Amino acid sequence: MKKLLFVLSILFVGLLAACGDEEEVIKIGATSTPHAEILEEAKPILEEEGIKIEIEEYSDYSLPNLDLNEGTIDANYFQHIPFFEDETTDPDKAYDLVNLGGIHVEPMGIYSKGITSVDEIPEGTEVIISRNVPDHLRILSLFEAEGLITLADDIDETNITEDVIVDNPLNLKFLFGEVSPEFLIEAYNSEENTLVAINTNYAIEGGLSPLEDALFIEGAESNYVNIIAARSEDKDNEELKKIVEVLQSEEIQNFIKENYDGAVVPVGGNN
Repeated sequence: MKKLLFVLSILFVGLLAACGDEEEVIKIGATSTPHAEILEEAKPILEEEGIKIEIEEYSDYSLPNLDLNEGTIDANYFQHIPFFEDETTDPDKAYDLVNLGGIHVEPMGIYSKGITSVDEIPEGTEVIISRNVPDHLRILSLFEAEGLITLADDIDETNITEDVIVDNPLNLKFLFGEVSPEFLIEAYNSEENTLVAINTNYAIEGGLSPLEDALFIEGAESNYVNIIAARSEDKDNEELKKIVEVLQSEEIQNFIKENYDGAVVPVGGNN
C-alpha cells in the first residue's frame, strides 16, 4: 500500500511539473499579408526570448478588434491608427483597446486594369473606394496630391462625400463604400476602365506589385501607421511589450525593407 501511494505521489508531482512547464501562448490576430508574414519572421526571435505566439489569420477587418475586445485573441496586428481610433471611439462598439506601438506603413495605391497612366484618365472615370470610412479622406488626399482634385479646407473626416471636393477638372466619380476592402482586387479585375483604391496588403495578395502596378501611390511619409493593439488591461504586459520591441527591431525592419521592396515601409517605432 505504501509503495502504491509512493508511486502515485511521484506521478502526481510529475503531472504538476509538466503543467508548470507548459508554455503560455500569446494569440495574435493578423491579416495574412504582410502582417502574418512579418509575425512568422519574428517567431524564432520571440522564442529565444521565451515568448511563443500563435497567429490567427483574418480577411475581414471587422473581426480582429471585436475578437480582441472579447478576449478571443490577446493582441492584433492589422490596422492603421485612424482605423483604430475610429473603432475605439465608436459608441456602438466601445472597444477598450490601446495602441502598443507602430510597426509599418502600407502605402495606399490607385490601380486600373485598363488605364495605364495618370495622363490617360478619361473624363468621368469612376473611382471605387472601399467602405472603410477612415480611408476615405486618405484616398481623396492622394488624388489631391496628384493634382487631380482640390479639397475643401475644413472637412468632417467622419462624413466624407463628393461635397468635400471643390475642384474636379476631370469630373471623376468617387463611389464611396460600395465594396469591402477584401473585394477591391475583385473590383479591379472586373472593371476595365475604372480606378480602384487598394490597400497594399490586398494588392500584394492579389498579385499586384504596388510600386510597379499602381498609377500613383502614397509616399513613406503617410500617417497611416499599422500598429499592435491590445486590451487596455494589458497595456503594461511585458510579453506584449517585448513583441512590439522585436517587431520594431533592426532585424525585422530590415526584413520588411528587403521583402516588400517599398510596398511596406517600416517605421522603427517612430510613430
